[in-house]
Amino acid sequence: MIRLGITLGDPRGIGPEIVGKALNDPRIAALGASWFVLGPSGTGVAVDDDLGPWVPVAPDALNTEAVVTRAGALAGEAVERAARLALAGRLAGIVTAPLDKYALRAGGFDYPGHTEMLAALAGVPVAMMLASSRLRVVLATTHIALREVPEAVTRDALTQAYQTTARGLREDFGIAAPRIALCALNPHAGDHGRFGHEDDELLTPVARELGMHGPFPADTVFVRAMRGEFDAVIAPYHDVGMTAIKVASFGSAVNVTLGLPFIRTSPDHGTALDIAGQGVASAESMVQAMELAYALALRRGSRGPRDPVGRGAL
Repeated sequence: MIRLGITLGDPRGIGPEIVGKALNDPRIAALGASWFVLGPSGTGVAVDDDLGPWVPVAPDALNTEAVVTRAGALAGEAVERAARLALAGRLAGIVTAPLDKYALRAGGFDYPGHTEMLAALAGVPVAMMLASSRLRVVLATTHIALREVPEAVTRDALTQAYQTTARGLREDFGIAAPRIALCALNPHAGDHGRFGHEDDELLTPVARELGMHGPFPADTVFVRAMRGEFDAVIAPYHDVGMTAIKVASFGSAVNVTLGLPFIRTSPDHGTALDIAGQGVASAESMVQAMELAYALALRRGSRGPRDPVGRGAL
């Protein structure tokens, strides 16, 4: 039986609610997987690895320093422990409920988000992919300020994103010859230098060297991918890629961390503190994340583990 971990995310948010709903969804029950839940007790979800008690607080206390720090510490510890179990071969992968980046840092985990934290824990280069039945988008740069993007979009960054994406599409998604497009950095791909030289001088040579298609302007490349022309699009920065996938498939897309020696998926949304505790949060993206994690684990299991680690029982 495939065993997968689930982290509850920030306990102030909708993470525990959507995890509980997903675990009770008939689609998840039909998979026959074993789910190992990590997080604090007291959230309404039974946990297998109890990190300590969480005491619900009134809405007006959610953002107090003590509460934010405690929530971030619990969320970060759950991810760290789940990753350690996966790296030891005791979990085939993990599904992570949303965490709050500010709280994560306040709780002692100085990472911009899950992706960077997991890359550091595993010690490998990774790529952040958002995937749905309509579109797959990979980010060449992730959580950085927009003013830092031009310097961060380098030959090495684009090459690493491409290589990690190509490998992930081949090995995890079963696409033998992935068609990967590169989204331009500037409007109209720079319009021959009128709106910037990066596309002509950097992105185009790298795309040709690696066998990528493009670079194509952002206002057309995602449409072309949704029509089936490409298997994935590499976006040069966070918002251009995230906007495309969320407009196309919000609530049903899944965040996949490519490049890890274990599976990691997550819903395509955040903690939604504004609706937490009301029982109205949709678990659809969490269900999709759990289904995809199981499917990817099945595919990897048929090939054997990517790295030579044991797969003992918990």
